[in-house]
Amino acid sequence: MLMRILRLGLLAVMLAYAAFVLVMFVNQRSYVFGLDPSSELNNPGALAIPGSTRVAIPTADGETLAGWYLPPRDKDGPVFLFLHGKSGGLERKKLRWQQIAEHGAGVLALSYRGYPGSTGSPSEEGLYEDARAAFNWLAKRHGPDQIVVHGLSLGTGVAAKLATEVDAQALILEAPYTAIVDVAGERHPYLPVGLLLWDQFPTRDFIGDVKMPVLIAHGNEDTVVPFEHSKRLFELAPEPKKLLKMPGSDHNSLVRDGLYPHIWRFLANPQG
Repeated sequence: MLMRILRLGLLAVMLAYAAFVLVMFVNQRSYVFGLDPSSELNNPGALAIPGSTRVAIPTADGETLAGWYLPPRDKDGPVFLFLHGKSGGLERKKLRWQQIAEHGAGVLALSYRGYPGSTGSPSEEGLYEDARAAFNWLAKRHGPDQIVVHGLSLGTGVAAKLATEVDAQALILEAPYTAIVDVAGERHPYLPVGLLLWDQFPTRDFIGDVKMPVLIAHGNEDTVVPFEHSKRLFELAPEPKKLLKMPGSDHNSLVRDGLYPHIWRFLANPQG
């Protein structure tokens, strides 16, 4: 009797585990991309950046992406290609846009496929294609020595991949990961995430092939992606490179905690 109870208990645990794995597998893209259907940018007239122009960017595979473009004050000034993180939320980054605009820099902030204002559904390969399309759009208006590829969180993997394919002034990785699959494995060591995860974003595999100055910025109190991920990427990145450790900063507080003065100094002297 006892053995039968133990077998039934083990079977129940196995079924519960299988059900949990199935739920995680089916819903994985909602966890990775975190789309926010309540975003203000679902309103086609909404502008994420004061003074910017809403633009439509076609991709090579037939999608149309929403973007917000602010030209630099000086026609030869830097222009950021900003690749956002999970959930998007471009309209909530007012302090970021304010600091860029006050410095006189430009920015193209992209809403990936499937995110507010853009067509399609997100995927790893899809986001890589979106970044290429946005870069090509900018490259028709600005020289490569003006364009700064800047990825935030989820967007750092996209930015690193793009930086292996194009020439640009610099690459900025804000709160990056070695790979999404690494983060998932750390959070869920009881799951075979390497086998289950469709969208793995292996930044660690790209960073060594980047051929432009690299700034990696990360808070040492990051509760989403541990600072050790940036240390590992810094080891793999080619020169010139800089690792900016921001004491007390969490995953989404780097701009508030003074990131942009560091960015301006880095762009002025990436070798320093």
